[in-house]
Amino acid sequence: MRISERGQITIPKPLRDRFGMNHNVEIELVPTEGGLLIRKRAAAEHPVDRVYGVLGSGGNTDEYLEEIRGR
Repeated sequence: MRISERGQITIPKPLRDRFGMNHNVEIELVPTEGGLLIRKRAAAEHPVDRVYGVLGSGGNTDEYLEEIRGR
């Protein structure tokens, strides 16, 4: 494999297929002691995942909304 004049590389199709690196998948290059690691960029956290469990177990959303609204 070689780096092109424009700094591009081609990842062989069998490797792209094996690791799910299809068209438009974002990747990141991570420097390591042994060289560079190419990996898929982690997906952004879903907004629901950020607030999941905020009420604790068995919470009532209506009561919670009333409480934060000061009623």
